[in-house]
Amino acid sequence: MARDPGFRCSECGASHSKWSGRCEACGAWNTITEDQALTAGPGARALGARRGAAIRLTDLATQDAEPPRTDSGVAELDRVLGGGLVRASALLVGGDPGIGKSTLLLQAAARFARNGLKVIYVSGEESTAQVQMRARRLGLEKSPVILAAETALRDILTTLEAQAPDLVIIDSIQTMWADTVESAPGSVSQVRACAHELTNFAKRRGLSVIMVGHVTKEGTIAGPRVIEHMVDTVLYFEGDRGHQFRILRAVKNRFGPADEIGVFEMTGKGLAEVRNPSALFLSERGQPAPGSVVFAGIEGTRPVLCEIQALVAPAPHGQPRRSVVGWDGTRLAMILAVLEARCGLPFAGLDVYLNVAGGLRISEPAADLAVAAALVSAREDVALPETTVIFGEISLSGALRPVVQTEIRLKEAQKLGFTTAILPKAAKRLTAPGLALRQVPDLAGFVADVFGAPAAAG
Repeated sequence: MARDPGFRCSECGASHSKWSGRCEACGAWNTITEDQALTAGPGARALGARRGAAIRLTDLATQDAEPPRTDSGVAELDRVLGGGLVRASALLVGGDPGIGKSTLLLQAAARFARNGLKVIYVSGEESTAQVQMRARRLGLEKSPVILAAETALRDILTTLEAQAPDLVIIDSIQTMWADTVESAPGSVSQVRACAHELTNFAKRRGLSVIMVGHVTKEGTIAGPRVIEHMVDTVLYFEGDRGHQFRILRAVKNRFGPADEIGVFEMTGKGLAEVRNPSALFLSERGQPAPGSVVFAGIEGTRPVLCEIQALVAPAPHGQPRRSVVGWDGTRLAMILAVLEARCGLPFAGLDVYLNVAGGLRISEPAADLAVAAALVSAREDVALPETTVIFGEISLSGALRPVVQTEIRLKEAQKLGFTTAILPKAAKRLTAPGLALRQVPDLAGFVADVFGAPAAAG
C-alpha cells in the first residue's frame, strides 16, 4: 500500500506531517509543499503515478574516467579549481559588491576563449556596451567571447541549445527570471529555480556554467543555502576594497581540495595573479613595532605568511572596545580570557584592536599563539624581532597544541629569510635548517620566556 504523501520544506528539506505557514526547522515562511507519491505499487497507480525508468547501477570497484579539465592559463584560478575547469560542472562565485567578481570572470572568460573554448557571457545587470567598455579597459576587446544581456531564463536556455557553448557565465543568478515561478527576480523561489535549471542544463548538455551570486551583509551568498548544495564548486572572492589584494577561496569543490586560495592584486589593468603571496603580504611591513607579529599559516595546500597587528590602549569611557578585522571575534575573546586567567595579564579597561594586514581572513586555530603574542607585545610595549615567526593553537587550560603541516610552515619561513620560529613543543623531533626553533609547552611559559615576567594584575 502506498504511503500517504507528506509535506516537505523546499528551503531546508525538513519533513512535516501537515502543512503550516512556517517551517519549524529553518523558520522560513510559505515554503512547505505537499510531496507527490512516486511509489510504483497499486496504490500509486490508482492515484495516477507512472512507473519510473530503471537506473544504472555500479559498484565501488568500477573505475570511471577522470572528468576532462581545461586550463584557464591563470595559475591562481586553476589552483582554486583543482587543476582547471571541469566539463559539465556548475560553479557559484560570491563576493561583496564592487570587489571585482565581474572583472575576474571576464578575464577568465577571455583566457578560456583563447584556449579554444566557446564562451558565452550573459549579463543580467549590465548592457553589452558596458561589458565591452570594461573589456577595452582590460585590453580584452579582441578576445572571442560572445556577449548577451538578458534575464529571461527560457530565452537564455533556448539560445544556449542553439549555440552549444563550452562555457556559460551568468552574471548574476539573482537577476535571472523564470516564467514558471510566480515571484519577482531575486526572490528565494526564483533564485532556487533558476540555479536548478542552469545546473541541470549544464549536466545534460555537457557544458560548464559559472553563476555569480550576490552576498548578504553577513557575507554569505544571498538566497537559499540549497543553491550551494546544487552546484559542484562554491568560490568566494574576498578582500578589502581599501587594499589591492583579492583572495579567491574555494569553500566547496567536488573536483579538488576545499579551502584552497588564489591571490590576486587589483591593478589598473584588472586582476594580476600573485605567485608568492607571503612576500606580497609582508612587503609593506616596516621596522619592528610593538603589536606586530608574523604568523605562518596554511591556506588550502599552500603556506602563507602574514602580519598580525594589535593595539592595546586605555578605554577613555570605561567601556572597553574589542575590534577585529580578518579574524574571529569570539576567538579573540577566548585568547584574552586565557591570557588573564593563566598568565595574570588583565585586559579590563583596555581597548583591544586586532587586524590581519593585507585584507586576508584567517580561520585556522594555529593563529592563536601569534594573536596572543601580538596582544602581549602591544600591552607591554615590547617589539618582537622582525625575523621571528610564530604559530600554535592555545587551549583553555593555557597549553599549546601542535598544528598540522608544521614542516611546510617552517620551510616557507626559512625561504623568506626568517631566522627564528616560536611554536608549541611537538611530540616528534623537528628539523629546520637555518631556523632556530623555540618550542614552548604552554602560554604562561611563552609569555615569561619571550616578554619576561608579566605585569602585575590591575
